Amino acid sequence: MNYVSYFINYVIFRDGITAIFVHKLLDKHFKKYNNMKKQIILSIVSILIITMTSLTCKAQETQSFKFGIKGGLNLSNLYTSDAKSSDMITGFNLGVFNKLPVTSFLAIQPEFYVTTKGASVTYNNLFIDGTAKFNLTYLEVPVLCVVNVTHLLNVQFGPYVAYMIDGKVKNEANVNLFNFEQNINVNDYNRIDAGFLLGAGLDVGSITMGARYSMGMTKVGKTKSFLGSDYTVPNANNAVINFYLAASFN
Repeated sequence: MNYVSYFINYVIFRDGITAIFVHKLLDKHFKKYNNMKKQIILSIVSILIITMTSLTCKAQETQSFKFGIKGGLNLSNLYTSDAKSSDMITGFNLGVFNKLPVTSFLAIQPEFYVTTKGASVTYNNLFIDGTAKFNLTYLEVPVLCVVNVTHLLNVQFGPYVAYMIDGKVKNEANVNLFNFEQNINVNDYNRIDAGFLLGAGLDVGSITMGARYSMGMTKVGKTKSFLGSDYTVPNANNAVINFYLAASFN
């Protein structure tokens, strides 16, 4: 196991106080959320921490850690009932992962990467009319259960938590009533996104090629008021189809 893997293992797993600290920090940050949204996010974070902590010791008893890099193409969309239409946009993901074997057919894989999300959304309602392109960038941490169906094919599933580091919007067409570029900036988005991932991969030696689908459980936009009425732009959840290539190192 290389030094990077040792470092990740130490920081993420060794000190149980980390779980308590992160939970308290997020609990303070999410006071503005209603109880249901707050519990969903905190539950997902708890799953991430508990899963990594409980399975690391088992992983150490079986096979060596595998550290690697990964990157690929994103096709992202925003699912909303408030818009006339929502079209996919392309983006990317790039980061690292640490594969922790539990048995010969099961592994736990925490990852850390930069990923883009968003969509081109067309509105036509009382407050907003026109098309805008939302370009969102997140730091994302999933913890995946990787099941080897055969020696080549695996399936992956698990929760993720992401933090928005950039959120831009661009007027595209027929912008009336509401100017997206002038009225929306990064502070108008919910910085935290949390949800679930499902995918499959093909292992060829130290190289893995795969595809995943992720669905966010939290709203992207914050709720605001205008003339006594509440509105949210975008009142939507993230969804991403991801194609990736990964290389692992023992």
